[in-house]
Amino acid sequence: MTTALDPRTRLLLEAPIVPTLLRLAVPNVLVMVAQAAAGLIETYFVGKLGTDALAGMALVFPIVMLMQMTSAGAMGGGIASAIARALGAGRRADADALVWHAIVIALGFGVVFTVALWFGGRWLYTLMGGANASLEAALVYSHWVFAGSVLVWLFNSLAAVIRGTGNMAVPANVTVLGVVALVPLSPLLIFGWGPVPALGIAGGALALLLYYAGGTLALWWYLRSPQSLLRPVRATLQLRWPLFRDILRVGVIGAVSTVATNLSIGIATALSGQFGAGAIAGYGTASRLEYLLVPLVFGLGAPLIAMVGTCMGAGQRERALQATWAGAAIAFVLAEAIGLAAALFPRPWLLLFGNDPAMLEAGTQYLQVVGPLYGFFGVGLVLYFASQGAGRLLWPVLGNLARLLVAGVGGWLALRWGGQLVHVFVAQGAALLVYGVVIASAIAGGAWFGPVGRPRSTRALLRRLPPALTPGAGRAQ
Repeated sequence: MTTALDPRTRLLLEAPIVPTLLRLAVPNVLVMVAQAAAGLIETYFVGKLGTDALAGMALVFPIVMLMQMTSAGAMGGGIASAIARALGAGRRADADALVWHAIVIALGFGVVFTVALWFGGRWLYTLMGGANASLEAALVYSHWVFAGSVLVWLFNSLAAVIRGTGNMAVPANVTVLGVVALVPLSPLLIFGWGPVPALGIAGGALALLLYYAGGTLALWWYLRSPQSLLRPVRATLQLRWPLFRDILRVGVIGAVSTVATNLSIGIATALSGQFGAGAIAGYGTASRLEYLLVPLVFGLGAPLIAMVGTCMGAGQRERALQATWAGAAIAFVLAEAIGLAAALFPRPWLLLFGNDPAMLEAGTQYLQVVGPLYGFFGVGLVLYFASQGAGRLLWPVLGNLARLLVAGVGGWLALRWGGQLVHVFVAQGAALLVYGVVIASAIAGGAWFGPVGRPRSTRALLRRLPPALTPGAGRAQ
């Protein structure tokens, strides 16, 4: 019964939806903005090293974000969803054990990223258009940052564990304090001072890894403290395939969606590379705003994962759907406002990172074409997070694959037939529109509960459920 549940779990099941989502999202948005700021701080200082260094970082950045989004969004969402559903169904012992399963998964994927980028980095960045000085800068940065992949995975996995309990404040506090430390640390290691040697672009990567190392230790300390709802003690260290499966069935499918997202941007980077290093730097710098939307929407998506997962675990399907559409409306307004502001005033954002004319021209074209469609990206992304909470990820993945198809094939055709960089950006904007519309239409058509039909109301969707799955019929196991 819900009366025996932890007060935080009860809040997700019973409190008013929109105020609860906003209250939980505020600290989480703060943590995501701070985490995004960590990357922006790096870009700002690396930009002082010249256009080649900025282009090199632009080549590596989609792969770094792939790791970030896979660990925090895809697999992290699987971790948070599994824990939320276990707590909602009253399976407290399973929730404790899931912490160890999350750590094992993080260690495994962290090693995979390190090996893959150490040995395949040159081939990949060359394929993306890197050459000469920009390629060498990319390799230096890549080797350093991916040496610490395990740290990134552990940090994001432990943060997801805590968010799965409905606690957004602890990851927020840890991340904000880490970014405060990163502000002086990054330029210190890049440019040097006193006895500290100037490491150049490698210094930015090292500063980022120190940030993740400190954050990982802080999150682990909290989980072992009396304040934590979960108890990852030695007695719960019993690895079981059903618990791995509970995380992986959401996380792996989500990773396919994440790969598609980053591949779309990687393809656009490669197509931009046809116009030189300045175009790569301009697109890479401008598209960082799209990447900034990911943590912003994730700030809303993480509590949505917890609320939808807990409600689905407790059998409250109607509340889960109501929370989903409330989150979609908020995400659209947030992302669209940022996109319109960037389209109207592109240069203030771009000038933060450099003043090369080719970079400014390419970046301005991208923001003016794609920025007004950011709202659809926000909707698609937040519905992806809600689907993680529900454990139903087929249509978010299909939506992302549709985006990849439009961005890749459309971008190639635009370059072949139009021959101008702006035509590539038109294809990227169309891809965002397709992404949001496909996922929203599928969920509105009942994708969580059976075959997709025409869009209908929440109550109409629930009438399609078998009696055993209707709200109040019992908890989902």
